Amino acid sequence: MSAMDVPARRSETPEKPGVPTKRAVAYISWVALALMTTSSVASLRPAPTMAVYGLASIFLYVIPALVFLLPTALVSAELASGYEGGVYNWVSRGLSKPLGFLAVWCQFAMTIFYYPSLLGFVASTLAYVINPDLAASGVWTAIVIMVCYWTGVWVSSRGTSGVAGLASGGLIIGTLIPGTLLVILGVAFLGQGNESAAPMTASNLLPAWAGLSSLVLIVNNFLSYSGMEMNAVHVSSLKNPGREFPRAMFLSMGLVLLIFILPALAISWIVPADQLSLTAGVMQAFDAVFAAFDSQWLTPILGVMLVAASLGGMLTWLAGPSKGLLLISRQEGYLPPFLQRLNKHGVQQNILVTQGLVTTVIALAYAFIPDVSSAYWIFSVITTQVYLIMYLLMFVAAVRLRRKEPEHPRGYRAPMLTGLCGVGFCASLAALLIGFVPPSQFGSGNVGVYLLIVAGGALGLGLLVPYLFLKLRKPSWRTESGEEVPVA
Repeated sequence: MSAMDVPARRSETPEKPGVPTKRAVAYISWVALALMTTSSVASLRPAPTMAVYGLASIFLYVIPALVFLLPTALVSAELASGYEGGVYNWVSRGLSKPLGFLAVWCQFAMTIFYYPSLLGFVASTLAYVINPDLAASGVWTAIVIMVCYWTGVWVSSRGTSGVAGLASGGLIIGTLIPGTLLVILGVAFLGQGNESAAPMTASNLLPAWAGLSSLVLIVNNFLSYSGMEMNAVHVSSLKNPGREFPRAMFLSMGLVLLIFILPALAISWIVPADQLSLTAGVMQAFDAVFAAFDSQWLTPILGVMLVAASLGGMLTWLAGPSKGLLLISRQEGYLPPFLQRLNKHGVQQNILVTQGLVTTVIALAYAFIPDVSSAYWIFSVITTQVYLIMYLLMFVAAVRLRRKEPEHPRGYRAPMLTGLCGVGFCASLAALLIGFVPPSQFGSGNVGVYLLIVAGGALGLGLLVPYLFLKLRKPSWRTESGEEVPVA
């Protein structure tokens, strides 16, 4: 562990004989917070999605960073430094308790579609370890999703305390090492005189405009940047939040952009856009460039690294959002008693199993949708749209709380909060609406089926289901804080 990883400690008052001292306060440096944020946001998974745009991927990454990532980071920092309890408490106090439940529900519900898309990436990556032809098989993808998810449920339901450590090395093992290697090999590939598969001229800095559908893939970047509200809880661990938190966010934003943009460019140099798989694109690039250097035996090794990091991240996320939903539901009675039950290890197993049944149905869609990339994209869009509902509520709640409770103590006050919330709200709403437009890459598909799946998934899961829970809930669903939920 480096010195930067160790929080600085100091006593708030000097020790005096006979006078009790205040408890020491633990601090972290703003650089450490920036790296923590980078590790939780950055990933190679979305790289193929943007690689189809070549040099224009820079533009398509920077714009969401400015209009979504930055407002989300600064606004959630103010909320976290003034109000405990996360997004439920923020929206409940700023708007209403039912809307607070909607916000925390969306934070949980987005994982229902997130895991199939994440494990779809795992399936395609794992195919390059076994047989690359499997990457295009929907049946293979469905089997891997179901096996990995249910194995994760089994591990999580046993209350394994060591699972959290699995993702600690994920940034290095599954992102930094493969990403750096991919960029270096990409540069060497071009240095050998090979022509870039994507044009790298100034005229290609902006995406070609072919109507609204040509910009739809930018929606996926909102999901890539999501989760900042969870990192905002660390703002109170800074010595000078007002000065240091913006520094940490700008540094992390720069690092995240480098991790997102450079591998995407490297893939675009190596794999032509019309041959690129949205799930297996990273492995396609590695396989092609290793072949150019007569080192294809390294492809399975990189595949194992990417799979291990993704599965570690899945395990650490699996129980988190559902646990938050459980705690709120026990206090307010939002979920029926069956979903509030715990197993003997104190884990919300019934929620995980119910979620798993839905995930299994979604996984089977991979077997019936002819193009695996299309299925991956659809589930990524639904995930993003459900999550964006939560962000819309968060931005409105932040403005309301600043007006309703201006004197409430906050460790950090976001500059121009109303403006930041306005930009973030409009960007989130635009991304949510654009998600209903089929991207130009899938223009040959059935638009009606696309709209039905996306609208049914996003609006049904994000709005209809929580509405039914609120409409049908009974006083008996509420578990008083002093009572225990029956063990399953």
